[in-house]
Amino acid sequence: MEDYEVYVPFQSLQALGCHVDAVCPKKKSGDTCPTAIHDFEGDQTYSEKPGHDFTLTADFEGLDASSYDALVIPGGRAPEYLALDGKVIALVKDFMEAKKPVASICHGQQILAAAGVLKGKKCTAYPAVKLDVVLAGATWLEPDPIDRCFTDGNLVTGAAWPGHPEFIFQLMALLGIKSEERMRKEMERFDHERRKEEERLMREQQREEERLLREQRRESERQE
Repeated sequence: MEDYEVYVPFQSLQALGCHVDAVCPKKKSGDTCPTAIHDFEGDQTYSEKPGHDFTLTADFEGLDASSYDALVIPGGRAPEYLALDGKVIALVKDFMEAKKPVASICHGQQILAAAGVLKGKKCTAYPAVKLDVVLAGATWLEPDPIDRCFTDGNLVTGAAWPGHPEFIFQLMALLGIKSEERMRKEMERFDHERRKEEERLMREQQREEERLLREQRRESERQE
């Protein structure tokens, strides 16, 4: 998978206070997946360089789609192989049929096309994936400029990682996440930690006062 396209959504959603899991067929929580950095350097296609290893956080086998609110599909080389996996296809269908938010970027739309969930949808993708999208029955939306993203119902699509700000923003909108809500949660967490620290200091002060009182009593008894 593309390095940015897995790391940026994963960490962005964590920063917004979401619990996020990353899975891969035939792998378990704690296993790693290699990533690739795709860049646009003036050639006729993107260049590819080794990315960071990405650590998975949950087992793929036995995954219960009903316990999650949304699905994010990163691009890269992985989708052309994941599109051949029946369990991946079933998972995508579960989210789309339940009308839960699904956000797919770049080559991720190859998986959506294979799952047969694009018919009647309006979406974009990396330009080289246009044929997959059109043949799957979707209306193609041109990613011009390349950072454009689109929402159609429960589906958010983007063309490449330069669109991440809009990609994440549109997914947040479907999830009902607002920055004010994040700030409120942060303030609640801060207040909770502050109260815990105040209680800890009070307990320490009380223990110190009791220690001093015991010493005073012992000194008084010795003098008597």
